[in-house]
Amino acid sequence: MSESTVSPILALLAMLSAAGSVALALSITAPGAYNLRAFVIQRGHWLAFAVAAGAMAASLYYSEHVGFIPCEFCWYQRIAMYPLAAILLVAAITRDERAIRYVLPIAVIGLGLAIYHYQLQLFPDQASACSSGVPCNAKYVEEFGFVSIPFMAGSGFVAIIALHVAMLRARAIEAGA
Repeated sequence: MSESTVSPILALLAMLSAAGSVALALSITAPGAYNLRAFVIQRGHWLAFAVAAGAMAASLYYSEHVGFIPCEFCWYQRIAMYPLAAILLVAAITRDERAIRYVLPIAVIGLGLAIYHYQLQLFPDQASACSSGVPCNAKYVEEFGFVSIPFMAGSGFVAIIALHVAMLRARAIEAGA
């Protein structure tokens, strides 16, 4: 498929995963959400892995298939997202509840990088920390008037953070019940 077909789909998936994960984290404490809490406790790592693996696949699609050369901040975001996919896969397989100790710091750092990169695109006249051949304020993708590659990466980090917050809240409620 062409980039013009795939990019709107990826942009929509990024926004839906972030919004859905935040809604899940907010609704997990509802009084009648027993099944939702059980689902998040059992499948939360798998959902977060799906987000990280999807983000990793999308970044590889853009660089390897479409031919977009990643800028410096794109590489930094990849450095944060790619290990998350591996850590979350291991956490899902082993059902390791301690993985949050590693996942949250990496995801928060990645989100900070994505926010900074996105604002570089919004305000391209400012000085940039990018020194490689590809400018960090260049927009390879702009869907719906505001969704760029750093926005999609940020949505992935938000989804992973929100899913882990939902898992923490669900475990705390179940432990107190």
